[in-house]
Amino acid sequence: MDLKRIPAGAALASGLVIWFLVPVPEGVTANAWHLLALFVGTIVGIIGKALPIGAMALVAITLVAATGVTNDKPGGAIADALSGFSNSLIWLIGVSIMISRGLIKTGLGARIGYFFISLFGKKTLGIGYALALSELIIAPVTPSNTARGGGIIHPIMRAIAGSYGSDPEHATEGRIGRYLALVNYHANPITSAMFITATAPNPLVVKLVAEATGAEINLTWGTWALAMALPGLVALVLMPLALYLMYPPEIKSTPDAAAFAKGKMAELGQVKPGEKIMLGVFALLLVLWAGIPAMVLGPSVALDATSVAFIGLAVLLVTGVLDWDDVLKEKGAWDTVVWFSALVMMATFLNKLGLIAWFSSSIETGIGGLGLGWLPASALLVLIYLYAHYLFASTTAHITAMFAAFYGAGLALGAPALPLALIMAAASSIMMTLTHYATGTSPIIFGSGYTTLGQWWKAGFAMSLLLIVIWVTVGGLWWKLLGYW
Repeated sequence: MDLKRIPAGAALASGLVIWFLVPVPEGVTANAWHLLALFVGTIVGIIGKALPIGAMALVAITLVAATGVTNDKPGGAIADALSGFSNSLIWLIGVSIMISRGLIKTGLGARIGYFFISLFGKKTLGIGYALALSELIIAPVTPSNTARGGGIIHPIMRAIAGSYGSDPEHATEGRIGRYLALVNYHANPITSAMFITATAPNPLVVKLVAEATGAEINLTWGTWALAMALPGLVALVLMPLALYLMYPPEIKSTPDAAAFAKGKMAELGQVKPGEKIMLGVFALLLVLWAGIPAMVLGPSVALDATSVAFIGLAVLLVTGVLDWDDVLKEKGAWDTVVWFSALVMMATFLNKLGLIAWFSSSIETGIGGLGLGWLPASALLVLIYLYAHYLFASTTAHITAMFAAFYGAGLALGAPALPLALIMAAASSIMMTLTHYATGTSPIIFGSGYTTLGQWWKAGFAMSLLLIVIWVTVGGLWWKLLGYW
């Protein structure tokens, strides 16, 4: 049975307490407060894993429709409850996950990883950079950061570590495996921050920013990628070096790693037609997402990012790189569409019913009472938002619960809208560094046994500090140069 009784009881109790026992605050409607009760219950259920996240989302959709908190008419209530499924950003992520299946099926993802190791693998530090670069190359078309870091890069990392006899089962993880495992993991949050399509919750950030600013700020794929490019690249340069200094591997020279990688590439054989098509689709998606045709030929040829994703998937289906069974079996994509739709729907109506504005005002009043200017006040908001992730086992749950209110409070305190959106978007991925349960990738890599819990948490906290400093300083200066503030 999937249902876990204690987390389910906590989810039910939290919802009932807010609905029936906590008085509706002044300035908040009863419907908004009752929707908050359903929302909090859902988030508590997701955090406690009372049910799989898709099942929790389905329960939430059912309760919104049945209680009529968004609409007094039954037909309107069910229409509201299902409205999230019409959001194009949700389908962008779902379809992109389906496309990323091609990286695994064709072997192109593994080939890319081994290729970079064959180039940079003479030193352990070089292998670290090869893993980070492999992450960066495939990130734009792998919205499942878990599939990218845990499903594609991690097996490569383990194969390299094993070739040097670095195995937790033999207490030899310090030879090279611990360092490579930490680089494998910490490249994941950085690349997740660099592209809208690099992790599933990023489009939720885009939607929440647009709602908070009355669509004045609409982060496109190209705008996001350009804004995050420089701080992200700086982070990818410094992260492997910082971890090398924190946890220096016993083996520092790896002259055989390049040969090992070349051997693995030889096992993969010649580049197959499916890999060539996948590479072509990869390039096509990047060109279209970046808006290059529109830049050259004018806005009449511009395409929506979700339309581009559907084009990519259609090409893979028509050419046979993927078949319909591959699409149907991509559980992660369909699961994402369901839970994403439910959370987006609830967040949207919390905003429409005025609850987010009320909550943001409350936060703004509390921090504003400290007498800080907008810059230190916004910094405090971002740090609270970032380190609250110690309490969350899901970036999606965290973003859904806190982003809109904290972003709204920052705007009320006078922070420039676009830089605040970008730094909070970055923090929404940086927070993945913190714990061994922070995102889906973390239990996979931590569970392989290369680090102790203490080593993982120490590295996570150090990386969070390094990354937030990079994004505030390098990112802030870069955004100033781009004219974003």
